[in-house]
Amino acid sequence: MSRTSHPHRKNRLKIAFIGAGSVVFTQGLLADLFAFPELGDVLIALHDIDPERLATAQAAAAYIARHQGAHASVTAHADRRAALADADFVINIVQIGMGEATRTDFEVPARFGLRQTIGDTLGIGGIFRALRTFPFLKELGADMAQVCPDAWLLNYTNPMAMNVQYLGAATGLTKVVGLCHSVYWTMQDLAKLVNVPYEEITYRAAGVNHQAWVLRFEHEGRDLYPVLDELIASDEQLRRRVRVDMYRRLGHYPTETSEHSSEYVPWYLHHDGEVERLRLPVGAYLGIVEDNVAQYLRTKDALAAGEPLAVEGTLEYAPQIIHSVVTGTPRTVYGNVPNRGLIDNLPAHGVVEVPCLVDASGVQPTRIGELPPQLAALNRTYLSANDLVVRAALEDEPRHIRHAAMTDPATAAALPVERIWQLCDAMVRAHGERLQPGLRALLGD
Repeated sequence: MSRTSHPHRKNRLKIAFIGAGSVVFTQGLLADLFAFPELGDVLIALHDIDPERLATAQAAAAYIARHQGAHASVTAHADRRAALADADFVINIVQIGMGEATRTDFEVPARFGLRQTIGDTLGIGGIFRALRTFPFLKELGADMAQVCPDAWLLNYTNPMAMNVQYLGAATGLTKVVGLCHSVYWTMQDLAKLVNVPYEEITYRAAGVNHQAWVLRFEHEGRDLYPVLDELIASDEQLRRRVRVDMYRRLGHYPTETSEHSSEYVPWYLHHDGEVERLRLPVGAYLGIVEDNVAQYLRTKDALAAGEPLAVEGTLEYAPQIIHSVVTGTPRTVYGNVPNRGLIDNLPAHGVVEVPCLVDASGVQPTRIGELPPQLAALNRTYLSANDLVVRAALEDEPRHIRHAAMTDPATAAALPVERIWQLCDAMVRAHGERLQPGLRALLGD
């Protein structure tokens, strides 16, 4: 996609941000983009359905461009197709229902005695976040097929694996990669823990989004896992983390936080003693939602007052991918892509998280082979629940919503099957018209 190597293409790179009203995240991505001199002369097209948030995003983007000396043009569009037209890259950061829907995802299950910490990937929260996002993804895919068929779709919207699987099955888009920072920040944290500079470690991780595993962790050819083991053995507080507990029992460190990791297995959240021992913050994501709203309001007020904004990069993968595809600079990122033989002992139709080479040819996933069997067993359960959610939408089959909840480890550990079905009915009622019509049936007991 290099402009110099493809002279028949239009001269100006265009990047569309869908859901740009997630202003704080948009700001970080733009700061990363404009840090690359080659991407300074770019057209940024912002879309959101909230006019106030869209205007705030446009003002913030213009400020960041000026601050970093980028010659970017920033446009704002209430019409999604106008933002997408002729885009080279589409960054999806939409959250359907925003904070109101997220509160529903926590408050309704809590009335049934079901604990969640983040609720955006698996479990009841993940299932219904997916189901209210799928209709939007189908429309986005249809729009892209018509107005920017060659664009790469870089998805940040959770639940990552379900959304990427659905996009492939329902829209026919093939240039799709799901992006998450969990592997990068896990390795940053592990490097600090063993007191080795991040730039000097060698690592490889693979699995599924928010439940991938560190398969290799080395410094100058030396395995760093024994160093980590010594630290854990000598530090009681380290042992009071879910991901450390899982590592000690499974032999490989998980790549997502303890709050996330606790939700994808049946062993922790259902047990009062484990919640206390491992310091699990039930309902933690609701605090994150409130913080995001507060950050948005601070940005809005600062712009209105003509005050400076903090312009900080996030080291996210999307700007790196764009830079590599445009300039041909090779780099490795972690992406969520259809398996198709990348991990032998996981389903071929599932979405896996693996290292990917990125250059002018695009995003090229790395074949891993087999995961250790204990890790693959957990990932298969995760992907089985995902598949049932995707099938519920593709087949208009509301029973599969209940089947997915029955398959989910944390939900099944907490509730008898009758209550699982009643909870799904309550969630369908609560989310109402956000779900596609065929999935709004109440199936009762």
